[in-house]
Amino acid sequence: MDIVLAGLALLLLSPVLLATAAAIVVDSGRPVFFRQARIGRGGHAFGMFKFRSMAVNAAAVGPYYTTRDDPRVTRVGRFIRRTSLDELPQLLNVLRGDMSLVGPRPDVPAQRSLYRDDEWALRCSIRPGITGLAQAVLRSEGSEDERRALDLRYVREHGVCLDLKIMAWTLRRLTGSGSN
Repeated sequence: MDIVLAGLALLLLSPVLLATAAAIVVDSGRPVFFRQARIGRGGHAFGMFKFRSMAVNAAAVGPYYTTRDDPRVTRVGRFIRRTSLDELPQLLNVLRGDMSLVGPRPDVPAQRSLYRDDEWALRCSIRPGITGLAQAVLRSEGSEDERRALDLRYVREHGVCLDLKIMAWTLRRLTGSGSN
């Protein structure tokens, strides 16, 4: 089901994807995409795609996370982050089987140290998602502990009904109150 929905989304959103890519090139040049190592199901690393929203050398001059008013974020980057357009290329990760539409957001390898061994095993027992319970409930707010608790809760309780609720909550957050 994820693959069918991701393919359909890529097709329907292709004008938005092309416009976003063009805006990035005009604003800050190439490359358009950013690929970052993330941890997926079974603890295996994969390259997660995003539209590039930061300066080309951002990883070399700062941490894996961003801060409010991070100077590495480009002008177009601020907009595509606020609207979550930067996440759309992850539909390609869904087509490749690295990710699902819904699941805990994939962590960077450095975040492994935030988990106990049993929590990490649980977290890595399912495919990570483009959106998840933490994103639907907290968006960009919330502490690492709150996000981790919601990610682990999702893994314990996941199912079709919860996934549909998370997708609806995410759409509401993107289009109304609680958007970045």
